[in-house]
Amino acid sequence: MPEQFVFLLGAAFLAGLVDAMGGGGGLIQVPSLFSALPQAAPATLFGTNKLASIWGTGAAAMNYARRVTLEWNAALPATFAAFAFAFCGAYAVTWLPGELVRKLLPFVLGALLAYTWRASQLGLHHAPVHRGKKERILAVGVGAAIGFYDGFFGPGTGSFLIFLFVRFFGFDFLRASAVSKVVNVACNLAALLWFGYSGNVLWQLGLAMAVLNVTGSLLGSRLALRHGSQLVRRVFLVMVGALILKSGYDAFFR
Repeated sequence: MPEQFVFLLGAAFLAGLVDAMGGGGGLIQVPSLFSALPQAAPATLFGTNKLASIWGTGAAAMNYARRVTLEWNAALPATFAAFAFAFCGAYAVTWLPGELVRKLLPFVLGALLAYTWRASQLGLHHAPVHRGKKERILAVGVGAAIGFYDGFFGPGTGSFLIFLFVRFFGFDFLRASAVSKVVNVACNLAALLWFGYSGNVLWQLGLAMAVLNVTGSLLGSRLALRHGSQLVRRVFLVMVGALILKSGYDAFFR
């Protein structure tokens, strides 16, 4: 048990580090929980993951907020919509099959990766393309869609958010990552409330992992702030590539 504990703390630190920059921390933390605790119920492992990651995501969001100008006109509507629709997504799991989403995910991520790779200047300069009411309406749509997806399925939520804020709002990767952290906190909170209410959280383990997740998140967000959108873009591309491999394996070979 001590070996598994140390392993999970290390995974939490690494997950926080990469998630703060380009998203995809769940790609590290969730498989680590399943590997270290094979006898635990999946819902309990997902709940423990949410407990650990919400603190790291929140720490990264605050670190970004102190150093860059957050686009609150987009962040707040997206956050409230994501919180509400994450509950809807979690409920939909009980009556909608997720197998189609599982099989489509690697192809959607592949298209996202190819588009970002080819558009070499995408997200390197901050040039918002919407303001006012139009920006708020679009933000609600993004928050609702990603919130529902996170509650229903989940993998790649942070990466999807970053891409959408870069592609459709004109944010650079640094500010898109900052806004995505704020929205991600809402998604995690909605899921954590449900998992906690249903008794599916290992509280002591989750809080211990949260300490390391926060440490990794603070380091990752500082690196992103220091090196700018170029670094965030590179980490984003690496994590999306890893998500494609992982989701493709899960969908077609397991």
